[in-house]
Amino acid sequence: MPRRSPNPHTPAGEKILAAASELFYERGIRGVGVDVIADRAGVTKKTLYDRFGSKEALVAAYLTRRHERWREWFAERFAARGAKLEPGAGQVLAALEIAGEWAEEHLRGCAFVNAHGEIGGTGHPGNAVILADKRYMLGLFTQLLRDADHPDPERAGAQVHLLYEGAIVAHATRAQPDAFATARAAAQALLAPSARFQ
Repeated sequence: MPRRSPNPHTPAGEKILAAASELFYERGIRGVGVDVIADRAGVTKKTLYDRFGSKEALVAAYLTRRHERWREWFAERFAARGAKLEPGAGQVLAALEIAGEWAEEHLRGCAFVNAHGEIGGTGHPGNAVILADKRYMLGLFTQLLRDADHPDPERAGAQVHLLYEGAIVAHATRAQPDAFATARAAAQALLAPSARFQ
């Protein structure tokens, strides 16, 4: 009998994805087998493969869901705080502050950095999702600066993005417990030469 096409959009698929999301973030992608995921979800391995086709596809689905969740969470908070500010450094600093709040709630660090450490440089389908997540934040910082008529939004956006990424790693490793505050101070100094950004 031919295998059915994967269909994760079912109640069982949602249970599997929820279980996999917790386990991959807590233990790592390579540290979790499909047996453990199926057991946590209360389904059989056959159901897991019927819904996702492979562990690789499940990892990509986990990363996609994580990216969507992050974007929704960030957008809601930025709309409540950052979007009310005048375009300029204030919005950039608000974005970094909000990112720091997410980091406080996710003590194992960035799911995408963690995943890249395990699957980066391979043909794994999750790599495209990791890249999309990183490009999203780079694009966000660049767009905030472009909206504020910064003289070089691409360059400044890339610099702020590096501060953001560095803060994520420094915070997760506990190298700098106040990493996001340091990143905000560095971003403020970086943007200060233009009167519009003081």
